[in-house]
Amino acid sequence: MGNSESVASTRIFSAEIPNSAALDYGAVRIGPDPLHLADHTLTLWEFFKQALEMSGDANFLGTRTRDSSGKAGPYSWISYKQAEVRIGRIATGFQQRLKLKRQDVVGVFSKNRAEWVLTEYACNRMAYILVPLYDTLGPTVVPYIINHTEMRVLVCSNDLVVKALEAKATGCPTLEFVISMEAVTREQIDQANAVGVTLLSLQDVESVPEATVPPSPPTPSDLATICYTSGTTGNPKGVLLTHRNLASSVRQGQIRMPIESHWIHISYLPLSHIMERVSCAGIVRVGAAIGFYQGDVLHLLDDLQELKPQIFLSAPRLYNRVYDKIMHGINNAGSTTKLLFDYAYATKKQNLAHGVKEHSLWDALLMISGSAPLSANVEEFFKIAFSCRLEEGYGLTETSAAATLTGAHIPLGPHAGIPMSNVQIRLRDVPDMNYTSADNPRPRGEIYIRGPSVFIGYYKDDATTAQVLSSDGWFATGDIGAWNADGTLSIIDRKKNIFKLSQGEYVAVEKIENIYVKSPLVAQIFVYGDSHQSFLVGVVVPDPDAVQSWAQQKKISGDLKSLFSRGELKAAIMASMTEMADEARLLGFERVKDIHLHPEAFSADKDMITPTFKLKRPQLKAYFQGEIDAMYACSAGIVC
Repeated sequence: MGNSESVASTRIFSAEIPNSAALDYGAVRIGPDPLHLADHTLTLWEFFKQALEMSGDANFLGTRTRDSSGKAGPYSWISYKQAEVRIGRIATGFQQRLKLKRQDVVGVFSKNRAEWVLTEYACNRMAYILVPLYDTLGPTVVPYIINHTEMRVLVCSNDLVVKALEAKATGCPTLEFVISMEAVTREQIDQANAVGVTLLSLQDVESVPEATVPPSPPTPSDLATICYTSGTTGNPKGVLLTHRNLASSVRQGQIRMPIESHWIHISYLPLSHIMERVSCAGIVRVGAAIGFYQGDVLHLLDDLQELKPQIFLSAPRLYNRVYDKIMHGINNAGSTTKLLFDYAYATKKQNLAHGVKEHSLWDALLMISGSAPLSANVEEFFKIAFSCRLEEGYGLTETSAAATLTGAHIPLGPHAGIPMSNVQIRLRDVPDMNYTSADNPRPRGEIYIRGPSVFIGYYKDDATTAQVLSSDGWFATGDIGAWNADGTLSIIDRKKNIFKLSQGEYVAVEKIENIYVKSPLVAQIFVYGDSHQSFLVGVVVPDPDAVQSWAQQKKISGDLKSLFSRGELKAAIMASMTEMADEARLLGFERVKDIHLHPEAFSADKDMITPTFKLKRPQLKAYFQGEIDAMYACSAGIVC
């Protein structure tokens, strides 16, 4: 066993291109599986045509409906052939009634559902450009995107019609049509007329009398989508992605992670997120099925049990919280229970090493994590506890989702895998942060990516495009990576979110927040450092369940509001955070010296986080300026 582990530890999973290093840049690395991509196949419409040939009568889109008592029933399905008919009718209505032309923009504003995907493929059929909008977007971002794209048509769920009409009322002169995915009322039509927009149902669009128009399919170089990044400062940027970009990303992913036509994917991560969008395109390419969650995360487990999917995609946030809750319960259940769990865990781990697998949920479950790093202990826990594959990737909207991905043959991290097929990655020195491509044993630096899945620019923003995208196709991500000895890439820092304290030390704040949020008592944290101060402070949203357990152990009564105001809780949270800092070996200037407890979660509704849960730092700073000033004043001995 020892010898085999030694051999595995020295195996290298990515390769350097000889003589590719340059001044300030490390060598270019590539994955082991280059892929020939026939250009004419690189459109999302070609993927759908292929699925029709392979799986025309098979299930495509599945939806759960509720009865009069509110109970969710089984999934009902439409086939690929049935979807083709509806897609054709929607496309006809778009062209004949709404007068859309090739490369015109169509917005989609809704949670994940069948009509979202039907609208998308109607756009793919006619070479329209889809612009997805997160259903959680605030009142300023929706009109910004409509105006920035000069959007005429917005398709939305009925519950979001009011937001669409409010956007029109604030000043969206180009918006002519709002299309509800459900039936509309007379009152809604009158409200739409009052603000100068035509409100139709999707059924109205499909019911045009004309014969179904023939497809006007896109070319690989046509724009497929403008995806607006969930910007943490200022207005979001519109990422321009072609059909070649998205189709290349799908093909690359399926080389590393093959899927079968009989598999089912549960669509839970927002379709406005590029990772979910590309994953669903991959499902279509092989003629597999997509079942949608009910739209409420509280019912997600019920949906999983009913659907029994083979693929589940999420951000680390969900995996981390599941892991924390389970481990918290085990640790509080008593020494005997923990001893039994530890024994079962070790036995299962040993069995898995010998190829013995028993799926706790159902066969062949594949979990995928992306959008942020996943800790190695969480990854191992899911693989052992649920006997499933849990793969991790790294990418951005600008790289059409994953640029790196793990695989069944690659050892556990912490890392984000190796470059995808046809993706090249190199690291650029960042002297201010003491990262260089010559670092030994781990070359470190800003991650640069090149390949067919890399975007072509930002919409109407040539200046920002030129800052991050070179003339020869290299995209500067702003993320800091490190090459491991086995050729895998670890994401270790973020170049953009660094600041300097008064003593001249640079602080990488996201790295620090990711360490502190591992505390069981911490649900969310915002770390701030003033350039005129020598230390950090933080705003912490405590985890309600963990706080209740802490209070029971301490025999302290009271509701959450009263518990949050107790000095003992703040001290307990600080002690737990110190443990996390000690484990991560944070330096003195990287440690938070004081915290303020906030009883409500940071929310997109209050403009504190983006739809993908990234902190909006300027907004958080402004919201908590009083608390920040008080913490610094207290530490300076002025007032507490």
